[in-house]
Amino acid sequence: MDNTNRMILEFESKSKNESFARTVVAAFAATLDPTIEELADIKTAVSEAVTNCIIHGYGDCSGMITMRCTINGDELTVEVEDSGIGIEDISKAMEPLYTTRPELERSGMGFSFMEAFMDQLEVESVFGEGTVVRMKKTIGKHAFKGYSQKTGQDAV
Repeated sequence: MDNTNRMILEFESKSKNESFARTVVAAFAATLDPTIEELADIKTAVSEAVTNCIIHGYGDCSGMITMRCTINGDELTVEVEDSGIGIEDISKAMEPLYTTRPELERSGMGFSFMEAFMDQLEVESVFGEGTVVRMKKTIGKHAFKGYSQKTGQDAV
């Protein structure tokens, strides 16, 4: 059986679309039978990535965000891409509490949350052209023999 699947979603950089992106990625990931915690982690990471596109990538302008999701075996890959202003210094941007928009009272923890909730995070950006955030998470990796993720109980 082929356990690969892909989807692409393109939407406008509006705050109301952040919850839409969360819902779509959760529905897509559901085929892997994730735990509630795994789904919450994925949705939080996607929220942060999409919010970064809206707030930092496009700022006060409007643009399109592309979200690509791939399932390969038990691994989910999510890419969130914008064609906004890009990131001048990725290392600096990934530092906890760093933000380019302090007037919005943001915490500057977006990349930290993405790193914490996903297994892998990669950020590619060209200043003036846009950013791609690629996140990966293996679903069910914390399960152990004799434990059922579906029931949350030890299997007999």
